[in-house]
Formats: sequence, C-alpha cells, structure tokens
Amino acid sequence: MAVSQSRSEKLDLRVAPEAKRMLQEAARERHTSLSQFVLDSAIAAATDVLAERTRIGLNSEDWTAFLAALDAAPRKHPRMERLLSEPSVLDD
Repeated sequence: MAVSQSRSEKLDLRVAPEAKRMLQEAARERHTSLSQFVLDSAIAAATDVLAERTRIGLNSEDWTAFLAALDAAPRKHPRMERLLSEPSVLDD
C-alpha cells in the first residue's frame, strides 16, 4: 500500500540492530526502501486495527443468532416506557 500524499511529517523510532536487519532484508525482498517498507507495513497494520471498529466477523451460527435477535419483537421495559413518557428537562 503506497502512500500518495506528500510527506511533511517525520516519525523517528529506535529499533534493535537485529530488527533493523530484518526490516532491511524484507525491504530488499519487496524492492523498496526501508522507509517505504516500514511505512507501508505500519499503514497496513493501522488499517486492520481501525477496521476492527467497524467490521464484525461472525461464524454462521452466531450470524443466525444475530439475525434472529434483530428480527425478534422488542421486549417491554416498563421503567424505560415510564422514563420516555415523562416530560424531560429539554421539553418546553
């Protein structure tokens, strides 16, 4: 995943020598610079982490249970009904 935006920010990090060698070797394998390899890898990982906030993975059994819960009639909650029927401080 290449970043097409111009680069105006700098990110410094310290790594162990063996970690740097591994990253350099992987960058060579991908025919890219070390900086580009690290940036692409970090962005891919960040994309995965942030996607977890919006994507839910369910197996077929859990998916069926989820759909059943959505299709079920709403349960009565007397306290909630009373709360919603009373005037609020936001009402005129």
